[in-house]
Amino acid sequence: MDDKTPRPEDTAEVVLSSIPRDYNAAHDLLQRNLQAGRADQVVFVDERVAITYGELARRVDHFARGLHSIGVGREDRIMLCLNDNIDWPTIFLGAIKAGVVPVCVNTGLSKHDYDYMLRDSRAKALFVSRSAYAAFDGLHNSIPTLSRLLISEAPLADGGDIGAILEAGAEDDYRDTIDTLSDEPCFWLYSSGIDGHPRATIHCHASLVQMGELYAQGVLGISTRDRILSVAPLYSAYGLCNSLIFPMVAGAMAVLKSGRRTIKDLIRYLTGVAPAKVVGARPTVLFGVPAAFSALLADAECPQASDVSLRLCVSAGDALSASLQRRFEQRLGVQVLNGFSATEMLHIYLSNTPQENENGTVGKPVPGFRMRLVDEQNVDVPDGQVGTLLVNGPTAALGYWNQRQQTRDVFLGPWVKTGDRFWRDADGFYHYAGRSDDLLKISGQFVSPAEIAGVLAAHDAVAEVKVIGAPEEEGLIRPKALVVLKHGEVPDEKMHRRLMDYLGDNLAHYKLPHWLEFVDVLPGNGPVGSPDATDTDGSALDQPFMDPSPVSAATLVNDVLAQCDAAHHNLLQDEDGGR
Repeated sequence: MDDKTPRPEDTAEVVLSSIPRDYNAAHDLLQRNLQAGRADQVVFVDERVAITYGELARRVDHFARGLHSIGVGREDRIMLCLNDNIDWPTIFLGAIKAGVVPVCVNTGLSKHDYDYMLRDSRAKALFVSRSAYAAFDGLHNSIPTLSRLLISEAPLADGGDIGAILEAGAEDDYRDTIDTLSDEPCFWLYSSGIDGHPRATIHCHASLVQMGELYAQGVLGISTRDRILSVAPLYSAYGLCNSLIFPMVAGAMAVLKSGRRTIKDLIRYLTGVAPAKVVGARPTVLFGVPAAFSALLADAECPQASDVSLRLCVSAGDALSASLQRRFEQRLGVQVLNGFSATEMLHIYLSNTPQENENGTVGKPVPGFRMRLVDEQNVDVPDGQVGTLLVNGPTAALGYWNQRQQTRDVFLGPWVKTGDRFWRDADGFYHYAGRSDDLLKISGQFVSPAEIAGVLAAHDAVAEVKVIGAPEEEGLIRPKALVVLKHGEVPDEKMHRRLMDYLGDNLAHYKLPHWLEFVDVLPGNGPVGSPDATDTDGSALDQPFMDPSPVSAATLVNDVLAQCDAAHHNLLQDEDGGR
């Protein structure tokens, strides 16, 4: 094919399990494992307990019935703000089995974000981990639709207890499985919208199993022999599939880590030292992000191939450089498959494979998904030319909640307009070329430069501000704030700390700029958030950024992790690191 001729739609046909119209995803995920004789096989392990498929099925049934006992029924919504532990799959699957819609949210957001999401979703009950409770303290009393707040891990004075619901469900004879349809709303995932406000993506029942069959089994070959570890937590689309959907579709096991994850934690888990319940049962599949791979390599105790049992690693959420991929593969002796995902499609739809793995690319379409690269007129572009990606696949979301115009702009008939730009080489591999809007994608989470700039602009010391995307050492794009102070204000370390503290009080951690630089004049009028938003000679961006104190290499590594963790919250920040 001539390289100037538009390539036909990239498509790869695949046979999926037949999903009937009357279908409940939670019931299917549990029954397929029980019917396969896996009742006594461990499915999830956290720091407290290991749970088998049979035990999980009983907990899910009890929770589904227990929801009825607290007045939550079909099509009601409940919000999950939970750390990764056994309670997470119990509540998520129990809700789905009861016909209730779980709304999954980041555990590291601001009180303002939670207030917005509770009002937007009209959640009837809130399930929150004890460690995240402070952000909701007093808030739940002001939400008119919220009737119950229940605490995971331990009871609090004004909250409920997950155990109480399980006990009520064990005694209740109410039906545990509600008749639902394959294409009705099953769960929501909140992520950042183009205006900086959280935006709920609505997924249907059929998508869960279909994603597992297409990617986990079809591309990765995950089976009952695998033990899965994910850097991304369960509240994200990436983490949800990695740690819950994929193991349950394939009959595998997942290791869950609650709360803050450090580099030392990751090393302990990879080498089989933790958790205690499965000492020696080292993970065979690691789902990560580039920042985590980089930080792991930088640690003095980074394991070697002989220390781990990995057969495969998957990277998504950020651009994985060819050099970082090579160094990681050489050190740990395992293949890294780079891919690309979106919350709207649930998981990875472009991926390298064990058979075709081209460093520096995000691979080819996952079988079952179709791709187009188009220009601004929606005309297909030829190979070698950058275009905006349109995706067609069975796991596409139903749309956004209460966002009609955004839904119309993104969900174009059978196609989903991702807003991500790529070019395709002559061999069919896709190369990432940034965003077509002003959003930055930080370890899989979208960050709005305009939102960061708006918060900074409200500070009484700031005259002007611009937030752009800038590359760090590994080439990962991170937010950079350029600030012009008001006359008389001093651009020193004290001011830097003052502004960063102010941002920390008003933004979720993952939205904080990686750098904050004082400048005399803002750069030119390129798009906010654009890496090329510089003045004519680039001098404004060449000035050193103002750091509050000298930092060690280890601290800088952990700052990269903090950005990654913030995007997926609680990711791997080392005990003695971080600014």
